Amino acid sequence: MISPWSIPVRLPDVGKSTLELTPEPDPATRERIAEVVGVDALNSLTVRATLKSWLDGVELSARFEAEVVQTCGVTLDPFETRLAAAFVVHALPPGSPNAPEASAEAIIDPEADDPPEVLDGDTIDVGAYVLEYLALEVDPFPRKPGAVFEQPGGVEIISPFAGLAVLKDDDTTN
Repeated sequence: MISPWSIPVRLPDVGKSTLELTPEPDPATRERIAEVVGVDALNSLTVRATLKSWLDGVELSARFEAEVVQTCGVTLDPFETRLAAAFVVHALPPGSPNAPEASAEAIIDPEADDPPEVLDGDTIDVGAYVLEYLALEVDPFPRKPGAVFEQPGGVEIISPFAGLAVLKDDDTTN
């Protein structure tokens, strides 16, 4: 999928220096981003990103703050939520000697840092990474503050084992 907000940075442009970025999407782009991350609207998105040389690739460290509008799963009312997160990504160019080796057996350590990403070329898309981490922060089951689900009156809660109880009762009469 093509990212609705692309901020390409070539690895040679980072070089041995540090590159600071503070991009903000325009209203039309925020609308496309909202659709991709699954919210009703994206009122604001501010990003502070730093790129610096790391091995033969780049380290992207970024922090974002966003204000999104979601629909409450209980009341169906729209409400605003503030999201914020920080992340660090290490990326390497293709063919890097520092790239992790692919193996048949994957060892996963949830406490360890993520392995470096191997890019398709010599460009890292800062916008795509911001959107990836923004999507992770969006609550898939949004609930407006103070909203409480109340079971409708007169509805009998039927146990999934009620049918088995009937069979058991019939079995004892034999």
